[in-house]
Amino acid sequence: MALPELVGYLAAFLTTCSFVPQAWLTFRTRDVTGISLGMYSVFACGVALWLAYGWMLDAWPIVVANTITLALALAILAMKLRYR
Repeated sequence: MALPELVGYLAAFLTTCSFVPQAWLTFRTRDVTGISLGMYSVFACGVALWLAYGWMLDAWPIVVANTITLALALAILAMKLRYR
């Protein structure tokens, strides 16, 4: 594996993992008061575009990371809408 690809996978792993604590805390406590609906909506759209970009470039670190990040962001967004 080339160094740029390794850096890409490491960056993808770290940024994706950063969403797990928020998703878990929100799921466990059902407290969504500190979550911005607007921010997560725009963020999820941006992640979806990064996913499409990675797919078009056949850049798997981008595809994998953004697939997982989009799922977590959409889960948090769904909890925000459900537990208002």
